[in-house]
Amino acid sequence: MDSWKKLTLGELCTLRAGSAFKTHYQGKTSGDYPFIKVSDMNLPANQHFIRESNNWVDEDVREEIRAKPFPEGTTVFAKIGEALKQNRVRYLVRDTIIDNNMMGAIPNCNVVDPLFFYYRLSDFDIAATATGTALPYLTVSTLSESRFAIPPLLLQRRFAEILSAYDNLIENSQRRIKILEQMARNIYREWFVQFRFPNHAKTPMVDSPLGKIPKGWEVGRLDDVLVLQRGFDLPKSSRVDGTIPIYAATGITGFHNEAKVKAPGIVTGRSGTIGEVIYIQEDFWPLNTALWVKEFPKSEPLYAYYVLSSLDLKPFNSGAAVPTLNRNDIHGLETIVPPRSLQIKFQEVASVMFCQARTVEFQIQNLRKTRDLLLPRLLSGSVELSTEFSK
Repeated sequence: MDSWKKLTLGELCTLRAGSAFKTHYQGKTSGDYPFIKVSDMNLPANQHFIRESNNWVDEDVREEIRAKPFPEGTTVFAKIGEALKQNRVRYLVRDTIIDNNMMGAIPNCNVVDPLFFYYRLSDFDIAATATGTALPYLTVSTLSESRFAIPPLLLQRRFAEILSAYDNLIENSQRRIKILEQMARNIYREWFVQFRFPNHAKTPMVDSPLGKIPKGWEVGRLDDVLVLQRGFDLPKSSRVDGTIPIYAATGITGFHNEAKVKAPGIVTGRSGTIGEVIYIQEDFWPLNTALWVKEFPKSEPLYAYYVLSSLDLKPFNSGAAVPTLNRNDIHGLETIVPPRSLQIKFQEVASVMFCQARTVEFQIQNLRKTRDLLLPRLLSGSVELSTEFSK
């Protein structure tokens, strides 16, 4: 490490905050520049590299709000509040506008490789440099004084190549999961929404309270398909380290050594967050902020999952301060109940895709663990590469 240099962040990059952005400009699906907010950094698809956005800005709007885009290769992060404490950093793969609750670090390419710089910042506790207690925030002057040990450029590029190879594999795997999930969803829509199931041409359509449906299908209630039940209390003080996932309203929130529900299962939000529906392929523990499917009276689990996913649950919010879903408010909703034999066939076909997606998820977890173990070792110089890269 004799050739490594100690440099301040101010020497490595240019730091500046994002732009104030009026609400009525948001929601545009195409334009000249993507615009990202702090919440966009939480999206799974944006785990490391910001490639997409739900908001775009045209050049004339950019000039009106005097927003200066951050160039490709910039590392961005939250600069204030709770999002700052989460210490998430992201890498821009194209010129992008960020909001004023974020900060961008534009690397000095004569000193530091942009991708290496991103990985270096991802291993740095940015929140520790914040000012303020009740509402922590970053200042350019304080953050600029942070010091880093930086290897020569050739070695930086080699480190970045190694680490980005893991992230590229992770992103490709995430895309594969999305494709598998979309394939299963397309089959559900083809069979049970558009009624183009196997041998559908031989099945006449008949009138029903929900319109024309295939003969032999029923119109029932949602609780004919699935029966929701409130989850179980499990204080953090009572949890024992294990491999059983604990599900809250938005997903896994920890692990325990005991399961309350056998797989396959379905959970959705009961309190705090409403609308997300999750299909679970291993035994689990649903928390009391979630509702889980206790019974499938006239359905198979994957059919029930898509039925529940197709409902807009947010209008059923019965809470004032905290969004709350009362299962009794939706159990009586009318829904179509196809023959069990067709549901079983769908379960068999779609389960293959869900199992493949789950296998890929485990591969992603292993890739992340390996990368996260390697990252600090590379950045500290404890992993030696060939001497040609250390000059």
